[in-house]
Amino acid sequence: MSSPVYGGRRAAIAFIFVTAVIDVIAMGIVIPVLPALIEQFSGSNARAGEINGLFVALWAGMQFVASPIIGSLSDRYGRRPVILLSAAGLACDYLLMAVAPNLWWLALGRLIAGVTSASFTTVFAYMADITPPEGRARAYGLIGAAFSGGFVLGPLFGGVLGEISPRAPFWAAAALSGLALLYGAFILPESLPRERRMAFSWSRANPFGALRLLRSHPELSGLAVVNFLLYFAHHVFSAVFVLYAGYRYGWSAWEVGVLLAGVGALDMLVQGVLVGRVVERFGDRATMIAGLFGGALGIAVMGLAPSGAWFVAAMLPNALWGLAMPTLQSIMTRHVSESEQGQLQGATMSVGSIAGVISPLFFGWVYAQSVGESPALPTPGAAFLIAALVLLAAALIGWAVARQAERQAAAA
Repeated sequence: MSSPVYGGRRAAIAFIFVTAVIDVIAMGIVIPVLPALIEQFSGSNARAGEINGLFVALWAGMQFVASPIIGSLSDRYGRRPVILLSAAGLACDYLLMAVAPNLWWLALGRLIAGVTSASFTTVFAYMADITPPEGRARAYGLIGAAFSGGFVLGPLFGGVLGEISPRAPFWAAAALSGLALLYGAFILPESLPRERRMAFSWSRANPFGALRLLRSHPELSGLAVVNFLLYFAHHVFSAVFVLYAGYRYGWSAWEVGVLLAGVGALDMLVQGVLVGRVVERFGDRATMIAGLFGGALGIAVMGLAPSGAWFVAAMLPNALWGLAMPTLQSIMTRHVSESEQGQLQGATMSVGSIAGVISPLFFGWVYAQSVGESPALPTPGAAFLIAALVLLAAALIGWAVARQAERQAAAA
């Protein structure tokens, strides 16, 4: 039975696209200023790197706990209420961080944000509800483009507002999250019919129970490893990029915002335009591997870049990274039933959250060891070089696992 989505599938995709853009703009606004605010409270660039890594880990830890619960709740009660509650929670969280007087308040804000932003699992489950398996790579690419579009505008606004006050971006983010709540309340339709909903169960909703789904097929387990490595490498940006850019190239909040906007624009182009076309020509597996190799090359150049110009040039191959995530998710959705899509997205987000706990702590420590008066590591870009090696490992594992899955599917 088709999903009772108001206005049909195209309208539903447009609704979820706009909702995602508004949410991500709100998240992106705070990126250029949060590390600077942490540095202001801590009094040291190196110390701020460690604390920022800890904050990202706190955020990811809450996602690890909350993602499977939220995914299972959306399988039981529908996608729409989960998305709306998330927007409300994010608005309250940004208000809290706007008035935070110390690091403890910022830490609490990161914990709340980890819970509320875990509903992005529901966004991908929403797309699985309304899209056939063969079209999911393109659909996930569109959602990735929505995220990238938000990160184009968000850091730009954040950079401008950050020049006025380090608190201003948080107030703006709260307002945008409130706008997303209102937009979704009046426009966003439900995508999961009642007859396709699954009873809620704590055995599936707890993070370790949810991970059992990934062990139900050898292919899912192997792809979950690729997912872990991809997220692990990606958190080098959230952990150290802003501090690294200021330390090595002397970039201001505005310049960092412009660069992040450029990264988002390239990613939007790749995920919104290239993913569908490349998948049609080469298939999911080859597209995923090309994205991982491109990301590894770009991030390695970033770590070695002797000047800001070289760093900016590295954005081009790094943008190919956007080919990897939607195709990886598309491959994984083919190994579970339609009623388990929310659980799958919660489980994969939990895997990403495990990486999000470990990776920022690790990269924050690596950065702290590579800067300062007597650095233990030979280059400030050491964290980026390690991330490039992680992506190379993900590409090799992904190639082997996806090829095996294709062979088994052909033999069945």
